[in-house]
Amino acid sequence: MNGLPNEDRQRLGALLDRAPQTEVMAMIPQFSQAEIHNIAPVPAETPDSLGVLVFNMERGVHLAELGDFLETCPETKPYDVILANELDDGCVRSGQKDTTKELAERLGMNYVFGLEFIELVNGEDAKGFHGNAIFSRWPIKQAKVVRLPEQYNWYFDRQRRIGGRLAILAELDVNGKSVGVGTIHLENRTHGPGRQEQLETILKAADEMFTGMPVALGGDLNTNTFDGRDKDAIQEIAGSPALQRRCLEDVAVWESCLPAAEKAGYTAMPDHPIATRRKPLPGGGHLDLRLDWLLLRDLKPTDSRTISTCREVWPFAVPGSALEAFGGRELSDHNAVWASCALSK
Repeated sequence: MNGLPNEDRQRLGALLDRAPQTEVMAMIPQFSQAEIHNIAPVPAETPDSLGVLVFNMERGVHLAELGDFLETCPETKPYDVILANELDDGCVRSGQKDTTKELAERLGMNYVFGLEFIELVNGEDAKGFHGNAIFSRWPIKQAKVVRLPEQYNWYFDRQRRIGGRLAILAELDVNGKSVGVGTIHLENRTHGPGRQEQLETILKAADEMFTGMPVALGGDLNTNTFDGRDKDAIQEIAGSPALQRRCLEDVAVWESCLPAAEKAGYTAMPDHPIATRRKPLPGGGHLDLRLDWLLLRDLKPTDSRTISTCREVWPFAVPGSALEAFGGRELSDHNAVWASCALSK
């Protein structure tokens, strides 16, 4: 995906002082692009099931380690599809890399990327692109970006961005059988009804695009059970065991997007309370949240698990690898979610 010079990025960003995000984004064609790159050979055999992995990769900052993790962690396998959030393209913080392209080439997978934000803070960024991606062992027949109703204007945030949340929908050709997949990133800086509005936009688009197909949608739904714009909310929850239980056990009560998905015929995984996000707390420690989900329709989950990305559980790291040498506490502040999804005959 072609970038924009920093001068143009800053000029377009300055328009947001008086114009809405939708108006400025309409001037930037990259926001509507879903570039398909079918670079992998077609698998020789048709599987009975698809391994689907949901993974927020936290900007791809630790890209070599992520590649090692995906290649060597037995719990991530087998994966035929990766529904990925938060991957950079041309950002200083991630080494100016096209992280989606490099990871796809390393894993030998086809891919499609969708632009979520153009970052404005660092003028040294080559592109400042940040978005989401789908990786697939099977050919991608078609793909589209679904822009979501705005719940928060990120230009006025300390991160200063052009853009907004999105989903990418793609039709895969699994040896002649069409399967619909989608990667989703809902807004954290809003409340439950705001996320419901965003997810319902995606479900409608999926109905239109994936008629008669089995469907796997997944990603970081940011189902934190509180309004992410309320800076006091996390402190209140951190001091209350009852509210902390809510974040894991009663998510669907507070996050209406999940019942909306169920009403539309989707099964949500994981189907038991388990943390997928470690949100740092001021003063130390973290809050366990349940944010990352896989939504399945006409696909039967036969096995599933949540996979920790914390350093202390990597006995599989290959000696001498980047993963083995990694000195950080976690590859991502999110855990990964995996499921084996049976395909109908």
